[in-house]
Amino acid sequence: MRKEFRDLLDPEEAAALVRGLDIDGGTETVSLTEARGRILAERVDAAIDVPGFDRASVDGYAVRARDTFGAGEADPATLELAGTVHAGEEPTVTVDPETAVEISTGAVLPPGADAVVMVERTATEDEEVAVRTAVAPGDGIMVAGADVSAGERALGPGTRLTPREIALLSALGVEDVPVRQGPKVGIVSTGDELVRPGAALDSDSGQIFDVNSYTITTSVEEAGGEAVLYPHVGDDFDALESQLKGAAEECDLVLSSGSTSAGAVDVIYQIIEEQGELLCHGVGVKPGKPMLIGELGGAAYVGLPGYPVSALMTFRKFVAPVIQDAAGEPDTGATTLDGAMAVTERYREGRLRLMPVGVVKDGDGNTLVYPVDKGSGATTSLADADGIVEVPPDVEQLDAGDPVSVELFSEDIRPPSILGMGEDDPLLSRLLDRLDRPRYLPLGSREGVRRLREGIADVAVTAGPTDHEVETVELGNWSREWGLVVPSGNPENVSAVEDLVDGDLRFVNRDRQSGLRQSLEAALEETAESRGVAVTELFEQIDGFDLTTRGSESPPRRVLAGKADVALGLGTTATKLDLGFVSLGDQQVRVLAASDRTSKPGVQQLEGLLPPADELVSDLDGFEI
Repeated sequence: MRKEFRDLLDPEEAAALVRGLDIDGGTETVSLTEARGRILAERVDAAIDVPGFDRASVDGYAVRARDTFGAGEADPATLELAGTVHAGEEPTVTVDPETAVEISTGAVLPPGADAVVMVERTATEDEEVAVRTAVAPGDGIMVAGADVSAGERALGPGTRLTPREIALLSALGVEDVPVRQGPKVGIVSTGDELVRPGAALDSDSGQIFDVNSYTITTSVEEAGGEAVLYPHVGDDFDALESQLKGAAEECDLVLSSGSTSAGAVDVIYQIIEEQGELLCHGVGVKPGKPMLIGELGGAAYVGLPGYPVSALMTFRKFVAPVIQDAAGEPDTGATTLDGAMAVTERYREGRLRLMPVGVVKDGDGNTLVYPVDKGSGATTSLADADGIVEVPPDVEQLDAGDPVSVELFSEDIRPPSILGMGEDDPLLSRLLDRLDRPRYLPLGSREGVRRLREGIADVAVTAGPTDHEVETVELGNWSREWGLVVPSGNPENVSAVEDLVDGDLRFVNRDRQSGLRQSLEAALEETAESRGVAVTELFEQIDGFDLTTRGSESPPRRVLAGKADVALGLGTTATKLDLGFVSLGDQQVRVLAASDRTSKPGVQQLEGLLPPADELVSDLDGFEI
């Protein structure tokens, strides 16, 4: 039976449902050596005075204060030396009238004494002590309980135990402490297409590596929960039911990812309806619409969408705060950063949108915010993002310059030192390795220039005949050999670009934003002119011309896998993959900086690396600096 999303629950109502789930993890007792970072579950009262005795706070002489009254430099009080008390020993001497006892810092104050004179204000000769200052009762001593008094409230519940608090507990003689135990959270990742990292991947069968199991596990632990990762399970109803019920028996909260939408094979909602209680199926939020909320076998249950971005965003919005609260973690609030939209962003779906964004500083130090959403199935939407901007359902457009507040993924996040966009290039990757906190998005030459023109990027890296109508400063350049990548030995005897048109060859192209694609189209333009035909006719004659991929290695890897006869690529890539190569010329790669960003330290650092050092290109075939 196919389930339809008819009535999407309001996000605030969904959040309230999740908050109402019982996921209390309880308490446990741990030793002080294991207590750092844990949250105290109960109040701790002092069972003893700290210190437990009156003690000297300075090195000197224990005296009766009244025996020093009137003493000064000109007329010291002379007292008889009656003995010595060291730290860690019980006094065996009493301070009688007109006597003094030598005492060390931290030592027990001997009977009869009510003050300690600093040794610097005394002089000794034979068995007498000359006191050159008057002291009052209590001077130079710490009375019992001055630090902590017996019966006093030492630490309250909810206190995070840092080395400071552990020091206090140690002083009180506490060996074990009751701490909050984070909820045990079972994680079940579903889908026949998933394979755990480390196992063999069959891409021809549509298999992909399991992302959610690991990202959700670490997110649960980051929120303060105890994550229990269960074996991956496919879409079989009985297997899913058994796995979910088993997790519910062992955990306080069960999180699944995948099999929650309205597709024919998405059956988890049926299991929750039959074996527990389904409280919600579908929330008015993007990403995250197919979220499930319910109870199963006495455990709380939340079903997250299968796409990694949807799963993680939904977890952060709805589940992480509840785990944090159950673990007793203090609610410090989200770390936010105010900025202005760098570009106009339109959105007309009428749902709360959790928009992944990146942040960058412009030439004047102002914070700009730009969307990085590549779709729910693209994990790099989060890897390239610094946080999210919540777009209310009734907001259809955010204009460039509009103020927005970014909820950062972490309080440690800082804008990148340099934000670059443009061509994927192996030499550029090596240059980026030498920069401090760079961020580079390989969107292609055309897109890099567009983002530079929009004021988002600090630098754009272009290759080939890419036009750019924007004021820039060229930081440096190099050339690279480009052409056609073929199987080792070139079995089809490919020799020129015309062979793509005239031969029976399966071709893999680059995407339209790529500088390699622009160079190829320029070469085909020349061929079309010589033949007196429109270049679009040649495009249509090439088998696979519109089969495009991103990245400089992706097309050649299709050739390596036997899925294509020819691919557009670089000479150095062919060498790396042990494939054949037909050169079509050299391509200039240019590093362009926005004219108002050249003073940024990151841009200056990159400029200082140009031209590239010889060792960076020594093993890159076809590269010249």
